[in-house]
Amino acid sequence: MFKIASLNSFSVALKIGIGLITSKILAVFVGPSGMALVGNLRNFLTSLENISTLGFQNGIVKYTAENEKSKTELEKIVSTVFISLLFLAVFLSAILFFTASYWTQKIFGNNTEYLIVFKVLALVLPTYGLSIFLIAVINGLGKFQKVIWINIIGNILGLLISIFFILQFKTTGALLAIVIAPALLFFITFYLVQKEIGFLQFIKWNVFDFKILKNLSSYSLMALVSSVFGPFVFLAIRNHIIQNLGIEQAGYWETMTRISTYYLLFVSTVLSVYFLPKLSKAQNNSETKNVFWQYYKFILPIFVLGLAVLYFTRSLVIELLFTKEFLPVADLFLWQLLGDIFKVCALILGLQFFAKKMTTAFIIAELFSLFVLYFASLYFIKIFQIEGVVIAYAFDNLVYLLVLAVYFRKSLF
Repeated sequence: MFKIASLNSFSVALKIGIGLITSKILAVFVGPSGMALVGNLRNFLTSLENISTLGFQNGIVKYTAENEKSKTELEKIVSTVFISLLFLAVFLSAILFFTASYWTQKIFGNNTEYLIVFKVLALVLPTYGLSIFLIAVINGLGKFQKVIWINIIGNILGLLISIFFILQFKTTGALLAIVIAPALLFFITFYLVQKEIGFLQFIKWNVFDFKILKNLSSYSLMALVSSVFGPFVFLAIRNHIIQNLGIEQAGYWETMTRISTYYLLFVSTVLSVYFLPKLSKAQNNSETKNVFWQYYKFILPIFVLGLAVLYFTRSLVIELLFTKEFLPVADLFLWQLLGDIFKVCALILGLQFFAKKMTTAFIIAELFSLFVLYFASLYFIKIFQIEGVVIAYAFDNLVYLLVLAVYFRKSLF
């Protein structure tokens, strides 16, 4: 775990360093209003990526990890999922291409100049799902370092593309860079995976098995509930802020969310790369408890210490990442960081839903959390203005953590 965490720390540090450059360029060339549009596109892409993979990625990790020594079963899993995702991706691309005008209006309002973003997205969409699928396969096979190196290459590639497009096309360029970077990463991912495990040898049309799709369907339902309703709630909250407080205030919240996303990468990557396979293989409450507390003893203290340093240097960080125009974001840090601590405590517990395929419990917990977040946001925004949205975020994550701690009390204690 130390070796994986060390390499992952380097990967996340690199991503944060790249984020310094990318965010600075975004701040200078697109401002808070452009940042809000970037946030809307990112929410939409999160939803679309999960739909294009049918939400299978956690299930792929689980079943690949369980069948890594059985080539026959592995061929069935890889072939079935690959063929299914390929057909789905082509279908979604066609729909997106011919409905690009509709989505432009929904995501960017009356800014018709961004139509090109959805046209390009439609063309490159098939690479999204297949890239995520490939990474899930090698993750399940325990090739942790390869997964992290792909992330590192992706970060560098994303930086170069962002710099070029933002400098050339301003806000439109920033949106295009978000769309194009994952597509280019697919070709690098495919090359590395093929070199590592000879991926193409696993693809056989005659071993397609509907039973595998049935087994994965519960993961699909879990991920799709999260990917459809989650971004929808964030879009709704952001549009509520734009209508009631202004687009610049929505940009400040997106900026805070962007900073949060960077440091949360450290935890989320370690969870998916290291802890999910461990939880999938855990046979009883005792083994599950060991995995939980390994996380709380080694990962959580480092995270909390990092957030403490960040809080006391927040004004400096904002000026480094963005510009002085974004200094009002400093008022959002306390509740956002508190909410992130609660979230990180809950993430390892929530991973158990996927590791043990607890579909119904996950859906109830997820919908409950989104319900609390949305209505708490409306309530607290009315009282505390833009700070209310991060107060609601902290409140929601605390409630979610308490619910999961009670639900998994036997495995946790």
